[in-house]
Amino acid sequence: MPIQSKNPYTGEVLTTYSEASSQLVENAIEKAHFTFQTWKAKPLEYRVNLLLRLAEVLEKDTEALARLMALEMGKVLADGRAEIEKCAACCRYYAQHAADFLKDKALAAPHGKAYVQYEPLGVILAVMPWNFPFWQVFRFAAPHIVSGNTALLKHASNVPQCALAIADCFTKAGFPSGVFQTLLIPSSSVPAILADERVRGVSLTGSEEAGKSVAAEAARNLKKSVLELGGSDAFVVLDATNLGHVVQMAAKSRLVNMGQSCIAAKRFIVHESVYENFVSQLKGIFKSVRIQDPLQEGSTYGPMAQAHLAEELNQQVKQSVQMGAEQIGVGYLGEAIFQPSILLGVKEGMPAWEEELFGPVASVRSFSTVEEAIHLANDSRFGLGGSVWGQVEKAESVARQIHSGAVYVNQMMASHPAIPFGGVKHSGYGKELSESGLWEFTNAKSIWVA
Repeated sequence: MPIQSKNPYTGEVLTTYSEASSQLVENAIEKAHFTFQTWKAKPLEYRVNLLLRLAEVLEKDTEALARLMALEMGKVLADGRAEIEKCAACCRYYAQHAADFLKDKALAAPHGKAYVQYEPLGVILAVMPWNFPFWQVFRFAAPHIVSGNTALLKHASNVPQCALAIADCFTKAGFPSGVFQTLLIPSSSVPAILADERVRGVSLTGSEEAGKSVAAEAARNLKKSVLELGGSDAFVVLDATNLGHVVQMAAKSRLVNMGQSCIAAKRFIVHESVYENFVSQLKGIFKSVRIQDPLQEGSTYGPMAQAHLAEELNQQVKQSVQMGAEQIGVGYLGEAIFQPSILLGVKEGMPAWEEELFGPVASVRSFSTVEEAIHLANDSRFGLGGSVWGQVEKAESVARQIHSGAVYVNQMMASHPAIPFGGVKHSGYGKELSESGLWEFTNAKSIWVA
């Protein structure tokens, strides 16, 4: 089945690709496996220098790569540029810290000398999403390639040009051809790749159902897996501390990437003393949003990535309204256009509370006690991230009681190379970024010398 690159704002089909044949996939696996044997043996300094070159390539090609994201998934140019800058920073972070993260770690043995050696596993498959088409890939690739692994990328089917451009960046930086390869394949090809003995692990960022499917295949073949899945993150407002700023951050947290982010704030849990003021200010910000062509310089909001995603979001909103929620804002305008909206009166059982709303819709409800706020924040099958806003000591105490992979205090949830990233519950398992992320696809081998 052909793979299409389509502009979500205009509906224009940009280009069409053929799926990779089974022989091409076999050749790619063999090349990755063969290259691994020499790549892992290269001095770390050699791999680090290539990672630094990769950062330079990204920065040099920023404009072209940002334009690709605007064309294929509707990300405005300013956000695309920022994404590429973040990818380059990630490469530099691991270039700077790889030696420390990978050095032998001494152990307190009862006698003799004992230590842990971190050695790469081999060929790792990356199954990546469309919402941050470069960042999601580079936060996987930078740590695992510098540690000595090789990688195969199965990217989302709606961003094939981005997927091919990523592989081209590695080529331009001078990496051996088998270190990183893009495969234009459907999801149905993943099980056969994971069944191959030469492939030693898989990292997936995507939906809950995709995660379950890939995890089952990985387990069936005894392969290591890391899953970063959905989120329905809580944004807890405890008091009126700097409320104007908090509302600005709430809007930014909900509308980042047009709300198409696993760690975007989705459930706003606001103390009753500031609830009405919070909703009023948030309503004003949402109402001011103007959706424009993402290729237009100065655009701040574009379309959703695909028409069917906007339609699915609209169905979740409609069902929540039918169950008693109140919608503020126009919402769905057809095709891939969705005007930011607020849902009030959201309760347990509604899609707006139970499911992930992957688009620009904020679900807001009030609370009266801190205990209630903690209960509401934890009342989700997801646990990817969240934030708590208010007086610092009180907010930090609440953050420590929220069951999530990360909780930020008085700042919006965002990934950073230095901070471990990953969820609990139905948001997945394993870590990305920081030293924890680098170690995921290494063998922490214990050596004890008598």
